[in-house]
Amino acid sequence: MSTWLITGCSTGLGRAFAQAALDHGHDVVVTARDVAAVQDLADTHPDSALAVALDVTDDAQVAAAVHAAEERFGGVDVLVNNAGYGYRSAVEEGDDADVRRLFETHVFGTVRTIKAVLPGMRARRSGTIVNLSSIGARISPEGSGYYAAVKAAIEALTLSLRKEVAPLGITAMVVEPGGFRTDFAGRSLTQSSTPIADYADTAGRRRKEHDTAHGTQPGDPAKAAEALITAVEAELPPYMLLLGNDASDGFRAALDALRDEVDEWASLSRSTDFDD
Repeated sequence: MSTWLITGCSTGLGRAFAQAALDHGHDVVVTARDVAAVQDLADTHPDSALAVALDVTDDAQVAAAVHAAEERFGGVDVLVNNAGYGYRSAVEEGDDADVRRLFETHVFGTVRTIKAVLPGMRARRSGTIVNLSSIGARISPEGSGYYAAVKAAIEALTLSLRKEVAPLGITAMVVEPGGFRTDFAGRSLTQSSTPIADYADTAGRRRKEHDTAHGTQPGDPAKAAEALITAVEAELPPYMLLLGNDASDGFRAALDALRDEVDEWASLSRSTDFDD
């Protein structure tokens, strides 16, 4: 069995990931900004779960969480970077402080935890790093430009990381979920404070007050968690694991549309080299 450290376990996919890992007999460091929100998991699994307060934007808390994992279980074998939240806004509407906070949580929070676990993984020449992205990184809906941007950054970072750590016996992978029946489109969704009327028919349609998807998403978090464990335990985990029919369909449609456009402009693209 291995030791997992999962960020953002209070609700949603993070909690489902934690529960599934525990059910499969793994040791799990379950974390949340408010440790009381995950204490029940530790109470019901006293030998295999450790509840730790963790805000991924806090260097000291990240270091303390990894140290706690090392002290209790000997180290982190699987890191799951799940902590995060949604943000909807037309690009022009985005509040600078809100956008910086979004990047600080999703991108730099992910970097913090990766850097904290890698020394131990390198020493053991083993480990798996799982970074949560979103199908939004691929389809980039109106009103989700900033959220798509942080997830796209995570995907690019992970692909480079995967190539860097593979010779060291470490795997890095991205999980790209579609819509799952969690609090993501409810309590966990934030948005720009002042909408601009000109975007009412694009980004405006996806504001919380107009969104009817919450509670009706097709994805089952428990099934997503089982899929993640299957991928992590595979002999060669994938770079990208899509979760949900909507994610699989959306990814393929976006890929096809991009390929078509690349082909359409191929002659111009290829006209920019020096002539021999």
